[in-house]
Amino acid sequence: METPTPVKPNAQLVQSEIECVNTPIQFPNGQLKHPVRKIETPKALPNVRCLVRARIPTVQGTEIFLHLYKNDQDTKEHLAIVFGNNIRSSSLDAVQEGETEMDRMIRGAYVGKLYPGRTTSTADFKVQQTETEDSDAPYLVRIHSECYTGETAWSARCDCGEQLNEAARLISNEGNGVIVYLRQEGRGIGLAEKLKAYNLQDLGNDTVEANLLLQHPADSRSYGIATSILVDLGLHDIRLLTNNPDKITSIEGPNDEVHVVERVSMIPKAWKGEKGVKSKELGDYLRTKITKMGHLLDVPDKL
Repeated sequence: METPTPVKPNAQLVQSEIECVNTPIQFPNGQLKHPVRKIETPKALPNVRCLVRARIPTVQGTEIFLHLYKNDQDTKEHLAIVFGNNIRSSSLDAVQEGETEMDRMIRGAYVGKLYPGRTTSTADFKVQQTETEDSDAPYLVRIHSECYTGETAWSARCDCGEQLNEAARLISNEGNGVIVYLRQEGRGIGLAEKLKAYNLQDLGNDTVEANLLLQHPADSRSYGIATSILVDLGLHDIRLLTNNPDKITSIEGPNDEVHVVERVSMIPKAWKGEKGVKSKELGDYLRTKITKMGHLLDVPDKL
């Protein structure tokens, strides 16, 4: 195996129509392995099962039901953040052999609310059974990929944390809806590689170029698990919060298991004149997603 040849500082490379500035390495064949690709729709959906569901009171005052899923495609614990009382998981509600009523309540397969002394998972006349006010419109859905830096480390390199909060606000206002939270950090390359990509960006490369230089696709994410989760939750017609046209095609599944009836834009708050994440790094990041990844956003004249 040949050792990558170092490139002198400030060298400029042009590979696959992408100009990479201050590139630290050049691979022996002079080519970046992965061109910018569209997100692929899986040939078959993975099987998913909701293991547990729990009520979460939030700091905003809204209650959500957090669903944890396992699947036969990877070993990660993906999540569905469910707003309202009208959306239920068929795999969670399915009766398991040998389980007791207490078993069902512990894993969240109950109707209504839990309270001390409750003994049955089915409808309980001591608990007022109320459904969230519904409308004829399909529910609002956000498919969100994990972003430790944007959601936990206060990063202004991306707007992921802002998007997650805004999606929660919009869905909460409607009463019912879902955020599917996929554990695919760094557009699927993981946190360690993502941090390396940040260093490459500080050396002058954009977010796409950085991934390619690390020998990763520009976007390694997939959405088959998200589609399966939506099917398990009984959501076949949805309004999707996204700027990514490839996500729409992918989330609908190989056999149109889910139908996106409307795309709802996720416009950065600062671009709307509101208080939100604003930095040079974020501006560069969003421009790259528009110009190189086809995201559907209009850059304002003044940022």
